Amino acid sequence: MPDSPLVTAAAIAVIVLAVAIVVGVGLKVIRSFRELGTDAERATYQTLHAASRAGQHLRTGLHAAGAAKASKQLRSLLGCDALAITDTESVLAWDGAAEELKASLMELASGVLSDGRTVVVPASHELNAVVAPIRAGNRVVGAVAAFAPQTGAGLVRATSELADWVAVQVELAELDASRTLLMEAEVRALRAQISPHFIYNSLNAIASFINTDPARARELVVEFADFTRYSFRRHGDFTTLAEELRSIDRYLLLEKARFGDRVQVSLRIAPEVLSTVIPFLSLQPLVENAVRHGLEAKEGPGHITICANDSGAFAEVTIEDDGVGIDPEHLRSVLAGHSDGDHVGLRNVDARLRQVYGDEHGLVIETAPGEGTLITIRVPKSQPSHDA
Repeated sequence: MPDSPLVTAAAIAVIVLAVAIVVGVGLKVIRSFRELGTDAERATYQTLHAASRAGQHLRTGLHAAGAAKASKQLRSLLGCDALAITDTESVLAWDGAAEELKASLMELASGVLSDGRTVVVPASHELNAVVAPIRAGNRVVGAVAAFAPQTGAGLVRATSELADWVAVQVELAELDASRTLLMEAEVRALRAQISPHFIYNSLNAIASFINTDPARARELVVEFADFTRYSFRRHGDFTTLAEELRSIDRYLLLEKARFGDRVQVSLRIAPEVLSTVIPFLSLQPLVENAVRHGLEAKEGPGHITICANDSGAFAEVTIEDDGVGIDPEHLRSVLAGHSDGDHVGLRNVDARLRQVYGDEHGLVIETAPGEGTLITIRVPKSQPSHDA
């Protein structure tokens, strides 16, 4: 049966609407490109865009996978027939024509890798190569080679500048790796701090219950095992707030076995922030500091309050004790790294938070002698790049 006029009209309307949407999107793209201004401004944008895309692939260092992806954008910047990236031992990436020259590139680049000077060498009957060193600090870590029939001063300078730009990306990758190693070293330092003091006292406390209250002793042994398993785990620089609070709960159970009613604890935790990712061992050292330096030196009972609240895009955690407090001048010296011994956990945690999130996310500490201590941490709730 033939379509009714109504169905035909509806179909035409849908087609017209689709065409209008396509045209509208096309015009929007054209307008956005025109808004870049002159030809020079558009060329600048395209150059920066290519460099940005290439930089993303090199931020993990000078590796074959990243170099292969970056070489496509980098060749477009130079406009050469082929572009290659090497490390000190092999060709990591080749993009463009004349790939048969790849086998001889390391020989062509040997002088550059040894003395760090840009050279122009004949690569074949049709192509010359400009080979420029990639320097990371005082080391030559690789080379960029641009192939073209004519290698004038412009291409030589552009290749050298490009190699310097690649070197910056490599140095940034090495800096990120150094920061990771530093964080791991700081976590190891916290573990070393925990082990001699806390383990000895905890085992003594457990031993004191073996004869008088065997069931309590068994419970404390389990808590001690769980606490040490978490504290000395080998994987991951990050954990969740929930996991860190569980570890703190075990820690406080063991401390209360030592101090009895002298340690009193209050918790106020908003459930919506429990899944927030935080640096591993970033809260437990603060609670340990409250016990060791706040309450242990105080006469009579002491109170610790731990709160975790939803604060918009952030999770805000506070740890407060009514202990002996800290002299502000001494605290500043500790956080600046000018004082060893006491409160090393505070300095360690403060440094790691600033390293991960920026200086605005360091510890906020309110204290005075005899007035107790209030420590506040604010961390973003959304952290796609950090895996707990």
